[in-house]
Amino acid sequence: MMRIDKFLNSVNITKRRSISQDMIANKVVCIDDKVVKASKNVEVGNIVSINYLNETKRYEVLKIPTTKSTPKSLQSEYIKELS
Repeated sequence: MMRIDKFLNSVNITKRRSISQDMIANKVVCIDDKVVKASKNVEVGNIVSINYLNETKRYEVLKIPTTKSTPKSLQSEYIKELS
């Protein structure tokens, strides 16, 4: 298991963990349509949504990274972007 703030950063959705934490603090990050805190754990099968100003991006969690960062080229192993 991995905290949502670390997960967003390690699968390259955000560039830095502090950005993930700001987004979570501003209540724009949801797991399975529920607004979450930074300490919420992500599990395989969860749907992570990020509500940007002009769009919402949704990702399905395929795998939890075991390292702090993953290469951008391997991003598709960990998340799948949903329409």
